Amino acid sequence: MQAAVMVGAITAVALAVALPTLPKEDGKQKKERHKMDTAPYGNLDLDNYDLNLDNYGEVIDLNNYEDIYGYGDLASKIEVGTLPRPTNSLEKPQSTTVVPTETPQRSPPTTTTIRLPQPHPSGAITDQGLPTCLVCACISTSVYCDDSDLETIPPLPLETTYFYARFNHISKIQASDFISLAKLKRIDLTNNFISWVDEDSFQLLPSLQELILPENKLTSLPELPSTIVRLDARFNMIQSEGIGPETFTDLKKLQFLHLSNNKLDYIPVPLPEGLKSLHLQNNNIQSMHEDTFCNSRDRNHIRRALEDIRLDGNPINLSRFPSAYFCLPRLPTGRFY
Repeated sequence: MQAAVMVGAITAVALAVALPTLPKEDGKQKKERHKMDTAPYGNLDLDNYDLNLDNYGEVIDLNNYEDIYGYGDLASKIEVGTLPRPTNSLEKPQSTTVVPTETPQRSPPTTTTIRLPQPHPSGAITDQGLPTCLVCACISTSVYCDDSDLETIPPLPLETTYFYARFNHISKIQASDFISLAKLKRIDLTNNFISWVDEDSFQLLPSLQELILPENKLTSLPELPSTIVRLDARFNMIQSEGIGPETFTDLKKLQFLHLSNNKLDYIPVPLPEGLKSLHLQNNNIQSMHEDTFCNSRDRNHIRRALEDIRLDGNPINLSRFPSAYFCLPRLPTGRFY
């Protein structure tokens, strides 16, 4: 029995000598190791997880880091230069070589030549010492000289078709003012001080259709070309003696004759057959005769075009001349009592 005890003691001493001395774990290390062995990392209590430089080595054992995360097998299979390319949307696009395209050559600026209409033969300088198209507005073939303090008709380009010089101080029209203006169709000289017009100022214009002369100081009508369609000379001082007996005889195209607010004593005759509108209101007309509008010798004569006759504002009693209207499509406007 004693021999057996001795043998056991000797065996224990031999084992103690042969085996290396293992460090004794303290209570804190046992507790941490127990948690790592028994609890998965997903159930870590993050509220009590205190990570700092003092206990970093105690929380994570770097010696068995590969074993914990299972990177050991992967590390042996990855070779330098064989990493798979990422496929997510944040992948940096490959740089592509951009082939520079040929820069289009900018064509040299083209200079536009503006062809100005030729000036009036007498010159292009107005009485103000400036070119007409600086004093006036020249737009295409129209010349606008309204309210420009003009005292005479300015020299006009030969291509002028429409001429406006309203609200100026023009007092006289000379024959040379519109010479060679073969394309001139309209002249508007409203509200000036015109009291004199040379005999051939308008008669020699082959294309003139509208002559607008209201609010001036005319005492007589000028000679008119056969092409005239509209004559407006309202608010002047035209007297019956200022209208020649044959003034309207050859004006076959005249459709609008407006002579209201003048000093006429009777209706000017003969009137063109194609006349549509006759305005004579606010004059001093007191009488008319049977042939003023109709042909008393032809009772079948009907004047269909003349539908607008204004005689209101005159001292004439239209009811006294019933036989003067039988050819008209409608009675004149005026006093019938």
